[in-house]
Amino acid sequence: MYTPSQPSPASIGTVDAQRVEDALSLIAPKWTNWSVQTLAEQGRPMRVRDVAVQLPFIREQLVGKRLAQMHADGLVTRVDGRHGAPYQLSAFGGSLSQVHAALSDWSQSNLSLGDTAGAERVEDAVRRLHLRHSTAVVQALDAGAARLSHVAEATGLDLVTTQQRLNRLQADGLVTRAGPRYGAPYSLTDAGRALGPVYTAVEHWSSPVAAQKYSAPAPIAAAARTQPSVPQRPDGPRTAAALRRCTAAPSALFSHAPQPQPRVPAAITALSKPARGR
Repeated sequence: MYTPSQPSPASIGTVDAQRVEDALSLIAPKWTNWSVQTLAEQGRPMRVRDVAVQLPFIREQLVGKRLAQMHADGLVTRVDGRHGAPYQLSAFGGSLSQVHAALSDWSQSNLSLGDTAGAERVEDAVRRLHLRHSTAVVQALDAGAARLSHVAEATGLDLVTTQQRLNRLQADGLVTRAGPRYGAPYSLTDAGRALGPVYTAVEHWSSPVAAQKYSAPAPIAAAARTQPSVPQRPDGPRTAAALRRCTAAPSALFSHAPQPQPRVPAAITALSKPARGR
């Protein structure tokens, strides 16, 4: 048996882990945050092709699939509720500003990603945080659990699942280990210990009312869930470079001043193709 220590003052241990992960799962699919950013920046209803024009490094078909899923999850609505009408951010989607700001600030302070677009930083951060049980494992480590068996006991997970989550969190820079030997203790990195404001912002966004209202997907987009997953990473090295150069971020969603988004050359857009899914 291990004895938990006092939780950090950054609220890591006080949030509802499942609610945080349920909320993160809504914005985890690749290109979701780019689409939210575009709709917020433009401030007007937009059709799929209009959004795709603003994101030339994404194929229009993928933009359509992503917006359909966002509609099912309540992040966007259609004008007048008509099928085929332009999309616009819902109040729920528009209220992502605090979450995006917290994710962007955490990434800027704790991750070495170089010159990376704000929306890409947010998507990278969500990729590191959204997996089921990851929040519970971070909470257990924050509370003092150090060895594999201690973390498993604190989270109620089996040893295999616990080890998988620890390995992933370690690869993502949130967890470190005292050494390679069997039984070596784990601990949170500085980036892991700084997650309190992020978790708090996500939990606040996913209030009980919002969680209940948007938990059931709309029937109209049921087919969208059966489509192949959107690629996890950019569509190739050149597109990745283009994403790093894009620094546009609407002031309503990010705490940093917006900068103009350059057009990606047609040659790069032509090379775009789906990569592996999440």
